[in-house]
Amino acid sequence: FFFDMASVDAPPPQPPGHCLRIAAAGTAALGLVLLALAAAPGQATPAFQLLPTAARGSASVRRMPPPQSRRSLGSWSRASDTGAIPTQVAAVRPEGQGVEAHEAVGVQPANGLMRLLAVAAAATGTIGAGLAARSWRHRSAAAARSPRPLEYTPLCSAMVVPDVTIAMAAVSGTKEEAVSSTTANPLLMDWASEFGLPPFEAITPPHYEPAFEVALAEHIAELQDIAQSPDTPTFDNTVVAFDRAGSLLTRVQNVFENLCLSDCPPELQKVQLAMAGPLAEHSTAVFMVPGLFQRLEAVHAQRLDLGLTPEQVRLVERLHTDFIRAGARFDSEAQAKYTEIVKELAELCTQFTQNVLADEAGYTLVLREGDLAGLPADLVAAAKQAAEERGHAGDYVITLSRSLVVPFLTFSDRRDLRETAWKAWTSRGEMEEARDNRALAVRILELRAEQAKMHGYDTYADFATSDTMAGSPSAVMDLLLRVWEPAKVSADGERAALEEFVAEQGEAAHTIEPWDWRYYAEKVRQQRYNLDVSELKPYFSLESVCAAAFDCANRLFGLRFVPRPDIKVYHLDVQVYECRQESSNGDELIAIFLHDNFARPNKQGGAWMSAYRTQARHTDGTRIVPVVVNNNNFSKAAPGEQALLSFDDATTLFHEFGHGLHGMLSDVAYHRLAGTNVLQDFVELPSQLYEHWLAEEEVLKRHARHVDTGVPIPDELIARMKAAQTFNQGFDTVEYTVSALLDQALHTAPNVADVDIPAFEAAELERLGLPKGIVPRHRPPHFLHLFAGDSYAAQYYVYLWAEVLDADGFDAFKEAGDIFDPSVAQRLRTHVYSAGNSVEPGVTYRAFRGRDPVVEPMLKGRGLVTV
Repeated sequence: FFFDMASVDAPPPQPPGHCLRIAAAGTAALGLVLLALAAAPGQATPAFQLLPTAARGSASVRRMPPPQSRRSLGSWSRASDTGAIPTQVAAVRPEGQGVEAHEAVGVQPANGLMRLLAVAAAATGTIGAGLAARSWRHRSAAAARSPRPLEYTPLCSAMVVPDVTIAMAAVSGTKEEAVSSTTANPLLMDWASEFGLPPFEAITPPHYEPAFEVALAEHIAELQDIAQSPDTPTFDNTVVAFDRAGSLLTRVQNVFENLCLSDCPPELQKVQLAMAGPLAEHSTAVFMVPGLFQRLEAVHAQRLDLGLTPEQVRLVERLHTDFIRAGARFDSEAQAKYTEIVKELAELCTQFTQNVLADEAGYTLVLREGDLAGLPADLVAAAKQAAEERGHAGDYVITLSRSLVVPFLTFSDRRDLRETAWKAWTSRGEMEEARDNRALAVRILELRAEQAKMHGYDTYADFATSDTMAGSPSAVMDLLLRVWEPAKVSADGERAALEEFVAEQGEAAHTIEPWDWRYYAEKVRQQRYNLDVSELKPYFSLESVCAAAFDCANRLFGLRFVPRPDIKVYHLDVQVYECRQESSNGDELIAIFLHDNFARPNKQGGAWMSAYRTQARHTDGTRIVPVVVNNNNFSKAAPGEQALLSFDDATTLFHEFGHGLHGMLSDVAYHRLAGTNVLQDFVELPSQLYEHWLAEEEVLKRHARHVDTGVPIPDELIARMKAAQTFNQGFDTVEYTVSALLDQALHTAPNVADVDIPAFEAAELERLGLPKGIVPRHRPPHFLHLFAGDSYAAQYYVYLWAEVLDADGFDAFKEAGDIFDPSVAQRLRTHVYSAGNSVEPGVTYRAFRGRDPVVEPMLKGRGLVTV
């Protein structure tokens, strides 16, 4: 996935002159007539075949499947009038931008002279009219040849055969209408903006489907080219070729998927739903191109005898696994069935996500002045700002954004309103009958179980965990249950303390309900530790927390983040930075970083990292600069004021920035191995490890400064924070762990088609002995980790697994006596943040730590052991 267009020569100038254009258009029409005659009925084989060349590159998106195995690639082909010849509309440049073509089209009419006339006429017409096609090439078996070098090919004025509709439109005068989907489509043009960023201001929802149509065909054509090569399969002509395939598709898809998360109005949601099936079909089609897997298997069988580097061997092995898990070994009938399953899953997961987004966007709890008792000033200001944005000026609004609803549950003195807000928060995905996700969840589970059985596994959990560090559901359960039992004991003790507090306050005795827990826990925290979490907020402005995250990256890795307020992207909220460092190459650009921190109605809730361009290396060894984005959902402050974060929100920012660093510091040769394209229970290590620095006194004293006075956070406040750091950890551990256990139960359940989600959930929670007053952090109807895609399905445990690694890993700095120790930091960068998936995760962790991880630091950090 390349945005760096510096290596592409400028296209040749367009021939001038209106008369030439008219003549050329006529010549193009003549060429089409000749081509039609050449393709007259009665021939034994199609007269000619038009297929696009494949582009180069790949991409990854945080929490998505790896390149070439993404669920959201799709396959569109359009049959010609013969019913057998796939054709595609060419990508056309506007007038003045010249012709883009890498190779001449191959035509194969019976009459050789007619062939020459047809090609010449069509090519002349195309060039003269200022039209272009995207790299059409001859696919005849008789003209089989070796694949071209996998670099950007300089644009040249080669002969091209235009799309029939486009050429005829040039003659008829309706060219603008006929090619509006491609000619003016910014997704299909060279991106001349600084750093190759997408032209966001020019992209609209109608651009995506025609762009996908062109890009999907190009990708399949390149894969066919690899599969049909007459040359002996090698690492370069098969493995590297596959890794670099589909750059146009990846470019289009990265824009599409990122904006579907970050800025998805109803028009884009319609496209998202429409594209889910076709894109999912393509996600399996790329692994089922006839002959492709056989070539990869040939290389895989001799991978240790080819003189490959360890990274190259790792690439062969990971791609081989990708193919097998995508069904490449199935027979044609099974492959067709598997493709239909993947397509239906994509459609269901997209609908599931949109239902949750609709519930979150559509809900408002409107408050009056008399409803604000107990709310801190910053929360009142945020609620007022939300009211203005939601059309309730003069009132206050609590939305289902976590950064609003959780503080409301923590501070509101109004128990009735807390109950209302909590019930809405936990009912996402089932608020309206038309948007009830429970039936969707059952069907998703059923299809996944069928997938697993096709692969020879008993359950989907067996299939999902087979390609993880854990390796099996039993290993997952061993870890979860080791935490679950002591966490329940801790939570029971915490509930008893809350009930005792209620009695001490002389309140009417009542059960601690889920909408009570956070409220009374905060009261007990204040009483026991003299610590009010709202007391911390003035020291954690969004600006200061960002500065802290950047400063830690500088002290650990020598990175600098240079603001670029002049660069405008998809929303005014987004801040753009150059990530730079001093190196042997001078002041080196490491990455472009986009920071999108605020909640919006058309933005998915939660927090995540993704990329518009992933790191890899060109074949000349130069590094492709990644473009990484962090998304959060913090509440905006009133105009003229700074947004303030809770310590939990500040930790979230550090967490996502850790993911961002994993993408930015990636330094591998191949897209499939880059950045966050690692095993799922390793991917949370860089993010969770980075959280540790925020809580360190050295960082707090440097960056936690009062938003009004600039005074550093007092030592005694830090001491109170430290004393309370394991307070309420029973609650936190239980609500997370029970969600992970529920995930395992859902994905190991027999007869999943008969599962009744509410009854299953209730029975499982009772069996586990869930402490009273706590519910799972994510209930099935809104459990996006499980049902928005397959990345975390049967793998929600990965946060706890990675916590074992991050707690043990941060101890390496403590043992060195310096949380910024240069030698430890260099090992961390080399073996964790920069290595991507080029090394097996257990090996790379041992290279960093010097030994295998131990579980005790994690248990101690959660207050589950005392030593």
